Amino acid sequence: MIREMLVKGIFSLILTVPAVLYSPIGESLGFKGMPPFGLSMEVFGFLLTTPVILWGGSLFTTSAWRALKHREANMMTLIALGIWVSYLYSVAATFLFKGEVFYEAAAMLTTFSIAGHWLEMRARYHTGKAVEALLKLVPETARVARDNQEITVPLSEVKAGDTLSVKPGDRVPVDGQVTSGESYVDESMITGEPIPVLKKAGEAVTGGTVNKDGSFRMEAQKVGSDTALANIVRMVQDAQGSQAPAQRLADTAGRYLVYVALLAGLVTFAVWMLLTGNLVFALTAAVSTIVITCPDALALATPTAITVGMGRAAKEGVLFKNATHLENTAGLDTVVFDKTGTLTEGKPSLTRIVALSGSEDEVLRLAASVDRHSDHPLARAIVDGAKARNLSLWETTGFQNISGFGVQAGLEGAMVRVGNVDLMVRENIPTLDASSQADEAALRGETVMYVAKGGELMGLVGVSDQVRSEATRAIRDLHQLGIKTVMLTGDNEHTARAVARQVGIDEVIAGVKPDQKQSRIEGLMQGGKRVAMVGDGINDAPALATATVGIAIGAGTDVAIETAGVVLLQDNPAAVPVAIRLARAVNGKIKQNLFWAAIYNVLAIPVAAGVLYPSLGLLLKPEWAALLMSISTVTVTLNALSLNRLRVGTAH
Repeated sequence: MIREMLVKGIFSLILTVPAVLYSPIGESLGFKGMPPFGLSMEVFGFLLTTPVILWGGSLFTTSAWRALKHREANMMTLIALGIWVSYLYSVAATFLFKGEVFYEAAAMLTTFSIAGHWLEMRARYHTGKAVEALLKLVPETARVARDNQEITVPLSEVKAGDTLSVKPGDRVPVDGQVTSGESYVDESMITGEPIPVLKKAGEAVTGGTVNKDGSFRMEAQKVGSDTALANIVRMVQDAQGSQAPAQRLADTAGRYLVYVALLAGLVTFAVWMLLTGNLVFALTAAVSTIVITCPDALALATPTAITVGMGRAAKEGVLFKNATHLENTAGLDTVVFDKTGTLTEGKPSLTRIVALSGSEDEVLRLAASVDRHSDHPLARAIVDGAKARNLSLWETTGFQNISGFGVQAGLEGAMVRVGNVDLMVRENIPTLDASSQADEAALRGETVMYVAKGGELMGLVGVSDQVRSEATRAIRDLHQLGIKTVMLTGDNEHTARAVARQVGIDEVIAGVKPDQKQSRIEGLMQGGKRVAMVGDGINDAPALATATVGIAIGAGTDVAIETAGVVLLQDNPAAVPVAIRLARAVNGKIKQNLFWAAIYNVLAIPVAAGVLYPSLGLLLKPEWAALLMSISTVTVTLNALSLNRLRVGTAH
């Protein structure tokens, strides 16, 4: 379609240039030539312009006819009306009666309109190329291990559960898990992170990423349209086709402007006929008014910026699920972060053991014997700590996870509990003997878990989660954008404040149970605050859905990513200010384009209608009206394309 539009544009331009030269415009520019073959200027204009109208302008004619059959009017209606009124009047003035013709107006209107639409389509095409580039990341074939041998099969034949072999330099075929071997994998095309990541048995790999120097086998888990890459492409395409609230307003205004243009054209024609009785003059003013009022720029103001902005955001590893989420992100004034896995690495390690009864090893052994049945990161840290000390674990019974408190299980007829101070209070287990050690650990940013057997407190363990190196920069950048930062965590007050001080968070809301996060977000949103929630876990999903904008860190769970309105492909909080800068830039371009389109119409309509003619003798001819209309369209398109050169910082 773009190539066809370009061919029609070149064809129309080749014929329009001589049509203009052999017209009053050419004479005013000093061109004195006569048409070839002894033809009159009127007949020569007819021969040159007719193929331009019939073939070059067929897009506008067919679109206008389609709209007319549905009893509608759109911008194509105005362009087609301007073209055909100019052309048909000129034909009549050539063959039916002698009068002034303006074939050049019809030809220039067609050529300029084609140029404007070609630029718009080209902008959309190049933005779509970013999505096509993502699709090309997937290999066409995969090596599948079957019957003790490797066979190469088309990617479409790979099924979940297949064992795949990945060699050095291969692209990973589908999403899955490494089962044997290890290698560094370049994930930059998905996450934007430039440093290859070591993948070992048990770790997830993503389809489309590049294996570097080692070999490994993997189990295929997500194939076809279920892969992460397919979801990314689908998200970008859906987002580019979505409408922002500003676009719906512009579309409504554009529809009314079509009728305003038609009415203005009729009124202009009637007024000048009454005042001058000059048909050519009245028709010139009427056609110019209709053409210049064409809401092309208004219609393109928002979708062009959205399309280009979404493509640019995808290159930065930021996926806005639709245009509404993008617009909401631009207006944020508060960003709330979950602590574990968002501001911290999410890979805690055992840092402290305090024994009140028995030895440190016994306290750790008790805690790990219960925690090995839990998949919580803090529980895994305790189990890993016990393994590092080569401690054998006891068999427990009746394991129970108490959400927001901790875990418990039976051991030798007694109940062993591992959890926070609230769990101890609930079970009436005194903690006074360990309070000073617990406070000291919390002040160092450690998460403290008490270990009790029966009704007796045996000791406590401290687990520390390393703060992400990028978290401080993310908070600093958000402050520079004028955004308040909040930490929302289930951790205790002392630990949360220690992390907040380290990264520069403004406000801390600690000790929040998973089922309380949603209500806390609602509380922050009171008074008209526009709040983003940034998280990566399943227990963040309700809060992500409640916030003005939910932002999921790319390494998070499928549930969090499904609930969020913005997905950061990078597992990096520094991508949050990048997303906000992008959203504000796109929103700024939309406002600029809408302002330009509105000002253009306010100023251009009276000039085209001939308001300045009595005082200045200025009457805008249809061809110049077409040029101004096209310049307006090109202006908003180029303004949107400038987003591709925008510097939004980097999350790396």
